[in-house]
Amino acid sequence: MKPLKLSSPTDTTIKIIRSFDAPRHLVWRAHTEPDLVKRWLTGPPGHTMPECDIDLRVGGAYRYVWEWSEGRMSANGVYRDIEDNRRLVCTEVFDFAPDSKTLVEQTFTEHEGRTTVAMRLTYDSKATRDAVLQTPMDEGLEASYINLDALLPETV
Repeated sequence: MKPLKLSSPTDTTIKIIRSFDAPRHLVWRAHTEPDLVKRWLTGPPGHTMPECDIDLRVGGAYRYVWEWSEGRMSANGVYRDIEDNRRLVCTEVFDFAPDSKTLVEQTFTEHEGRTTVAMRLTYDSKATRDAVLQTPMDEGLEASYINLDALLPETV
């Protein structure tokens, strides 16, 4: 397991790369099955995901809801492209920024039993991308990925 690597290759994109000590099909399941997503995509300690709905098909929608002692947040989107065990492309809209739609592309590659997830987030403007870079999004995502590291051995 490795901490995530975050970069900003263009004025409107963020790229995140993270590897996991598990085969691709298990990492894919953890990203696409609601019962598993709810167990790891929770962010920092004290956060939970009480709601996770995934209709995994092109044109299908997803919705995530996070809660913590100080608040609640949700995100939703629509799947635009799915290559089973290899690639997910979807939109993403957070409730606190309903007019800002992000395009999210995730690729899953396996080498010698390790899987690397590469995520490219494409924003509507440089200002939106810059605002996201000012948030602790990377810390919350890495906290979630640490949860995923712990969960993956249980999914065999």
